[in-house]
Amino acid sequence: MGHHKKEIKVANDESVRLGEGLRSVLMVGGYAAGLAGLLVALVMGMVEGDRLRHFFFSYLTNYLFFLSIALGALGFIALQHLTRAGWSASVRRITEIIAMTLAPMALLFVPILFSVLSGSDSLFSWNSAEAMEHNPVLAGKAPYLNSFFFAIRAVIYFAVWILAARFFFAKSTAQDESGDPELTLRMEKKSPLVVFAFALTVTFASIDWAMSLDPMWFSTMFGVYFFAGAMLAFFSFTLICCSTLQSWGKLTEVITVDRYHDLSKFIWGFTLFWGYIAFSQYLLYWYGNIPEETVWYLVRQNAAWRNVSLLLLFGQFIIPFFGTMSRHVRRNRPLMVGWATFILVMHWFDIYWLVMPQFSPDALPLGLMELACLIGLGGFFIGNLAWIAAERPLLALRDPRLTEALTLENL
Repeated sequence: MGHHKKEIKVANDESVRLGEGLRSVLMVGGYAAGLAGLLVALVMGMVEGDRLRHFFFSYLTNYLFFLSIALGALGFIALQHLTRAGWSASVRRITEIIAMTLAPMALLFVPILFSVLSGSDSLFSWNSAEAMEHNPVLAGKAPYLNSFFFAIRAVIYFAVWILAARFFFAKSTAQDESGDPELTLRMEKKSPLVVFAFALTVTFASIDWAMSLDPMWFSTMFGVYFFAGAMLAFFSFTLICCSTLQSWGKLTEVITVDRYHDLSKFIWGFTLFWGYIAFSQYLLYWYGNIPEETVWYLVRQNAAWRNVSLLLLFGQFIIPFFGTMSRHVRRNRPLMVGWATFILVMHWFDIYWLVMPQFSPDALPLGLMELACLIGLGGFFIGNLAWIAAERPLLALRDPRLTEALTLENL
């Protein structure tokens, strides 16, 4: 792999900004769809008369889907500063905007938090006093699995993520005005701490919000599995964002085919990494064959869920692994947008596969409730992106490594 340089002029004009008209359309449309989707889902949940169990499980599935994209963005930014990477400078502002959605995602977590603090066990069975009383294993986990400590941990997670995202975004946008290279050095100095805190918080958040849905089951690889999926979803979403912005006439000379190539290489790499972690976790339980450890997988291998497991095997690993391997495909923007969209759909099914079997182990609850929550949370996610973008440049205009990103070519 090598590179040579070519001259690209970056204009500080509307081509590097979202524009007030486009921003308003995305905000109003996104928030309207989000509100309508969640209201429909809530009404459907109340009509079902199951203490909103279906609603909360569908909400959590879609919440974790969009949260994983935002977390992937934060992890990416920290790693880019940690490694002092130059290639990503032309796409990093887009990723900073995605990471900044972690603040409104904290507000969208409130319904889940309220459910737990109100004593409901609709979502988390460990929140039932009766279950704790009659299950000695659960009783032993009570110091960790209790509503108060659950809430404290959630506050810590979001505090870490929001502070880190705001730190990088504030320094990066300030550099647009001052051009001070010292700001880049400050971000690089803080990045090791952010990476460490990110690894811990994402691991425990995935345990709290997904793994503890079955409080009797545990995996030391669960956090890494969630991280792998989050990064895969983030790179796919970022590639789609870049292509969409360029189709709107934004950043047309800034995000080159080589940046699509680089993003595609990460998509392929994390496809392989996700497959490796998924197989490794499964293999440990398969050859151990201990009943209390295999029960989680047995549900996902029954008649109802077997096809979803096979869908992930082929759709999230084997097919995209071979499909995105070619250099020709990676440098073909329309093809990679198609692959990225396909992978995002598979990632949604991955989160669905993690969450929903605990709600319905004997049947696939895939219908209007899931669609309404997807539209609801997706609408808020898009609206938040547009709100955060405001009139700020979509490019880190005075980043000292921007020239490298604009001129670097893969050979």
